[in-house]
Amino acid sequence: MNKSIFTIAACSVFSIYVSKASAQSGVTIYGIVDVGYINIKTNGTTIIPDEATNTVVFGNSAQQTSRLGFKGTEDLGGGVFAFFTLETDMQPANGFLSHWQDRQSFLGLGATSLGQFAIGTQNTPIYNQLAATDVGHTNNTPGSAVYPIYSKGGTRANGTFDDNAGVGGVSIALTTRTHSTLSFKTADVSGFTLAGIAIIRSDTLSAQSKTEPVPIKNSTSGWGISGQYIQEKFYLGVAYQALKSQNLGYGCAQPGACPSTAFTPDPKVWAWAEGGVNTQDNQYYAGATYDFGYFKTYLQFVNRKVTNLLDASYTLSRSAQQIGLRGFFTSNIESWANIGNGQYTTYGINSPSSKINAWQIGANYYLSKRTNLYAIYGIDKGGATSIYSATSVSSFASGVRVQF
Repeated sequence: MNKSIFTIAACSVFSIYVSKASAQSGVTIYGIVDVGYINIKTNGTTIIPDEATNTVVFGNSAQQTSRLGFKGTEDLGGGVFAFFTLETDMQPANGFLSHWQDRQSFLGLGATSLGQFAIGTQNTPIYNQLAATDVGHTNNTPGSAVYPIYSKGGTRANGTFDDNAGVGGVSIALTTRTHSTLSFKTADVSGFTLAGIAIIRSDTLSAQSKTEPVPIKNSTSGWGISGQYIQEKFYLGVAYQALKSQNLGYGCAQPGACPSTAFTPDPKVWAWAEGGVNTQDNQYYAGATYDFGYFKTYLQFVNRKVTNLLDASYTLSRSAQQIGLRGFFTSNIESWANIGNGQYTTYGINSPSSKINAWQIGANYYLSKRTNLYAIYGIDKGGATSIYSATSVSSFASGVRVQF
């Protein structure tokens, strides 16, 4: 009898402790699975002007990048909390389910009345504002002037649907994520919120005897800031980021130990989270939305200029603007449409500029709050120049997306 009473009391104490701990902290497993039919056609590229392709595939991530993530928070008391996110892309229709690419991975601390900071791989200020004000909800289908998407490692404008695809977030218009990043975000004050990042990552070779070429110095640095204002149905977001990649190449710490003393790698824009090569990459974005109830209007602008650190006359520039509408026809049928234009100057010295035109239409049919069918059609066009032929990319995608 005493043992039974003791057991019941112990279980009660344990239950209270577990209940209290659960209230203070929690971990959530979340993700997206997006698969369907995809058809992409290209006519001409800046790499091969006369090339035409037609890709047809049962692929993934046309509407949203398939992913798996873990996030959690812990209440530390007094309005202070800790939080983390670990997230990787998933490729359910390809040869490998995932390459465990670091979409977002960070750990941070916050205070309810002040704001928060975090360190890790994180979205940039521009991408966060884009995600909040993009009519297409940053889908991975061609047809956006402000967020064109291309495959990793590919020179053709054939979307994000080959075997290396599914990551999303790689765009010639802007940098979406950065490694080695410290971020901050203030608490909301009368509808205003301020956020920013700082990036520090540097590897320098110390002088020592070497007989093979080794990296001399590689460094990435930068900063970014954004602000947003929300008043009932109106949202305004602006952001700027300046990203620098300096790579002094390879050589020998011991003179004469190598056949070649040094060489400098070719410049590249900051496309992936790890950085670019020998470039200063400046970008800014502005976006606004207004919700009329039956539909929401969108206005977007993005600008980017990349300069070679070793030759300031070697540049790339791109600017574009876009308007759009998005709304529900019925309680479970949603649609959107956008149209945009701009100007693009290819990377080089005194390169000619070409006009950009893009438009997209799409629709969702919600089977539930977390599951929907979708259909998206979009076109990207680049005008001809004295060097390059006109280019065109069109795509149709239809599939199903499940969020969990």
